[in-house]
Amino acid sequence: MTTEYSGKGDPARSLALLWRTSEKPSRKGKPELNVDRIVRAAIAIADEESLQALSMRRVAEKLGVGTMSLYTYVPGKPELLDVMLDTVYGETDRPEDVPGDWRDRLRHIARENWALYLRHPWLLQVASNRPVLGPNVTAKYEYELRAIDGIGLTDIEMDSVLTLVTDFVHGSARGAVDVARAEQATGLSDEQWWAAHAPFLARIADTTRYPVAARVGQAAGEAHQAAYDPDHAFEFGLERILDGVAALVRA
Repeated sequence: MTTEYSGKGDPARSLALLWRTSEKPSRKGKPELNVDRIVRAAIAIADEESLQALSMRRVAEKLGVGTMSLYTYVPGKPELLDVMLDTVYGETDRPEDVPGDWRDRLRHIARENWALYLRHPWLLQVASNRPVLGPNVTAKYEYELRAIDGIGLTDIEMDSVLTLVTDFVHGSARGAVDVARAEQATGLSDEQWWAAHAPFLARIADTTRYPVAARVGQAAGEAHQAAYDPDHAFEFGLERILDGVAALVRA
């Protein structure tokens, strides 16, 4: 799976595009174009096909315009990718009041990020250690930090806790997407795959040699109807992370 990198574009052009400080009007006689329309088309391509399918030419085809007309609004694919990222990060729900305490606020944030990755799996292919410095990413970071502001953590600990949660969600979402893609690629659900392998596994499995693996594997398989349940893994892991943050707050 190819990895893309955010922040590869020209800094001045990327920031101008992200904050819409230099958007040009449509040319007379041309189909009406603007940055938002181009970005929506690019996101749709990445959602429906893949990030690998994305190109300026492919976006132009989807919009029914010439490729060169896009460059009036977007300098190139690296800058377009940055705006795509900033745009979809603006989708997360950010209510002012989440019932409960900081744990409930972090749960809400984690689940919103989880849902975002499942809506846009191509996000998992973008290495964003050089963050997109756009308005939506900035607002998202501000909102998520406020969820744990004033609970007894230092500023560095706040940033680290948020990174811990979002990195966990990223990894968990990758597992969920892999499960979905495996079913699409093979035409078999996990339950069907295990059913096909069970007769052969029963013949070679040595429960006396691997008693714990046999016992636990059977229990997990019966509970999840698969070797791995991404939703269970996400919720279980999230609660253990919140327990750890609670211990840090108490300390």
